[in-house]
Amino acid sequence: MPAGQSIGVALIGTGFMGKCHAMAWRNVATVFGGAHPRLEILCDTPEDRAQAMAAQFGFTRASADWQVALADPAVDVVSITTPNGLHRPMAEAALRAGKHVWLEKPMALTLDDAEAMARLAAAHPGQVTMLGYNYLRSPAFQAARAMIADGAIGRPLAFRGVYDEDYSADPDLPWSWRMTHEGGGLGALGDLGCHLVSQMVALMGPVAEVTAITQIAVPTRPSPEGPRAVENEDSALALIRFASGAQGSFATSRVARGRKCRLQWEVHGSDGTLVFDQENMNELWVHRADEPGFTRHLTGPGQPDFAAFCPAPGHNFGFNEQKVVECRDLVAAIGGAPNPGPDFAAGLQIERIIHAMAVSQGRPVRVQEDIHEDA
Repeated sequence: MPAGQSIGVALIGTGFMGKCHAMAWRNVATVFGGAHPRLEILCDTPEDRAQAMAAQFGFTRASADWQVALADPAVDVVSITTPNGLHRPMAEAALRAGKHVWLEKPMALTLDDAEAMARLAAAHPGQVTMLGYNYLRSPAFQAARAMIADGAIGRPLAFRGVYDEDYSADPDLPWSWRMTHEGGGLGALGDLGCHLVSQMVALMGPVAEVTAITQIAVPTRPSPEGPRAVENEDSALALIRFASGAQGSFATSRVARGRKCRLQWEVHGSDGTLVFDQENMNELWVHRADEPGFTRHLTGPGQPDFAAFCPAPGHNFGFNEQKVVECRDLVAAIGGAPNPGPDFAAGLQIERIIHAMAVSQGRPVRVQEDIHEDA
């Protein structure tokens, strides 16, 4: 977009992440300056829900037909926050319509889908793509990444990461599309594990090989038609070999009782260690070789992007603020700045890693080789 010109926005989907996108679009100029986006059209079904959410979120118009947004010349960028099975057709249609695309993770249901989406995005270099990996935007994570890049903990030797939640721990939880390959794709790996992979790769570099096992802890779920099978994994464990020669461990679960957002990792370096936990996202713990233990670093205006929200240290950053930073990066990329991503090309690498874990079944899988669900 030319400097000072506002950007026209369409939002498809009004669930948890749809509302998060709407708040980001409404707040991005307030926090970071620049022209306020034009909230042109909101799409959802049924029509009355679209109308009600458009009024609540501040969009000018509403429609139950998402293709209306793609045909609208006032729309420059489309936020897609729909169920996973709709990601590929909507994103591809938006690119073909000349729109920029902000797509929630996971990128797609299958690796074949993700590869096709990345190819199409590469064929439309004028359109910016970005995937919704908002945990990459927290000030604590950005500070940790900068410390590693600056050599503050020496050479990274090992990564240990966990992302656990308990939203599916209750065996009486009803069956849903999320538990199918056709509607949800991967399970815990696609819903949670991809977030951990996005951080792992940003901190440690490319993954060369994974050896993983998966588990369906609750094989059937109740439904109005009777018990229905759960098709995708409730949990996954993996050993990682990075291209740098470093090693790692990875675990994710959607059935971990008591865990709410335990996105937790450690990076062990030759001269120190970094520790982070999203449930305490305003703290970064740092150990250096000449110190007896760890030091707690609270987020504040000294970390990237914190000061734009608040001038005082220790006044906590939050989940939705991460999405505002992500929106700022998207708008800047549309304006010609470098795209920090993950764009569809980088998102494909995340997909290759989680799909390699899904098919590993205890054997080593090289990530850069062809990985398919029936391997």
